Amino acid sequence: MNSRFRQVALIGKYQTVAGGSQGSRARPALADIAAFLQSQGCAVVVEEQTATNAGLDGYPVLDLAAIGQQCDLGLVVGGDGTMLGIGRKLASSGVPLIGINHGRLGFMTDIPFGSFETVLPPMLHGEYEEEKRQLMHARVLRQGNCVFDTLAMNDVVVHRGNSAGMVELRVEVDGHFVANQRADGLIIATPTGSTAYSLSAGGPILHPAIAGWVLAPIAPHTLSNRPIVLSSQSEVAIEIASDREAIANFDMQSLSALHHGDRIIVRRSEHSVRFLHPRGWSYFDTLRQKLHWNEGITSS
Repeated sequence: MNSRFRQVALIGKYQTVAGGSQGSRARPALADIAAFLQSQGCAVVVEEQTATNAGLDGYPVLDLAAIGQQCDLGLVVGGDGTMLGIGRKLASSGVPLIGINHGRLGFMTDIPFGSFETVLPPMLHGEYEEEKRQLMHARVLRQGNCVFDTLAMNDVVVHRGNSAGMVELRVEVDGHFVANQRADGLIIATPTGSTAYSLSAGGPILHPAIAGWVLAPIAPHTLSNRPIVLSSQSEVAIEIASDREAIANFDMQSLSALHHGDRIIVRRSEHSVRFLHPRGWSYFDTLRQKLHWNEGITSS
């Protein structure tokens, strides 16, 4: 029986330095998965940096732009960091992604590597759950000019960097003044990012189906300054209100040396990331497993 997905792109830890030990360790896993995909009737291509870093040859090689144009499915092997980068870059193409966890936590790469031979076949033949994860579109404006423009799947974080003092921020939502805040920083998180830095800062977990964002302060000076959930249709503006050092992070991307008066504008992106999960998948199962809920509790 042929796979529903004719051409599948295999994408690994593409950020690994070529020839490095991580790339060498990833090669056997990627080679096993590639051979398995072929046995399921899929035409396999390998993302170019994955092929270089892992030393994986014998398959056609495409860059991410070509994968977005030509492939029916992306199979991402690694951890959540790998999936974040790939998800942002392939979101505009609409290519669905399946994640095989060959990293650590694995909120988004939810298929254990040791289980791919049993979990993947039904998915490749159409038995899967699909969900869409929203993205944020963030820009940094300096004296009215855009100096940085990017997408984020997890969060946008403005923080004090290496400065010993707090950063001072002016926060607006949909053009309405919210507050001037003194804190170590401020997080705007999507539901995907609500289990990342925002959770550590005391923010709530948002189910991915909720069209909302978390606005969470980091160690605020005023303790009544609490996390708040906003509509993802809102536009959030954060203005640097002092001359202290401030840095902005957009998932894994950083912009250092923000200036007094710089404005970080965050809106919902028109693009979203398509994730495919095994049939019967539940977000609550993921939370229970990854956050170790119910440990030590015996069910009756």
